[in-house]
Amino acid sequence: MEAKTNSRGMVISGWILSVIPSLMMLSGTYFSLSGAKMVADGMIHNGYPLTLIKPLALIELACIVLFLIPRTAFYGAILLTAYMGGAVATHLRIGESQWVVPIVFAVIVWAAVTLRDSRLRAYITGK
Repeated sequence: MEAKTNSRGMVISGWILSVIPSLMMLSGTYFSLSGAKMVADGMIHNGYPLTLIKPLALIELACIVLFLIPRTAFYGAILLTAYMGGAVATHLRIGESQWVVPIVFAVIVWAAVTLRDSRLRAYITGK
């Protein structure tokens, strides 16, 4: 499969879409690492021990860094999708309807990385 080059508009659109989940995750990481009470309250509400706040924040950060680096964006998208799968499972387990949000988040991640990378787009479309 021969990868076509990205048009400037596609790349810009991909980066704009990349900013949305990145800022969401980075703000979550910041609040988690800064010891915000709302993070601790959310962990308790979701049934997770408070000792997981820092490890989960670092996992979020690693996923976003991989997603933002062009050479590793594909792997970052896979890891972000897996992370969002955990969020879906958590919300479903406690009976909340917010499980839709992480699915939309994952769709945005994949749309962004597909717009940014012509090789991935060629693989998906078979062209």
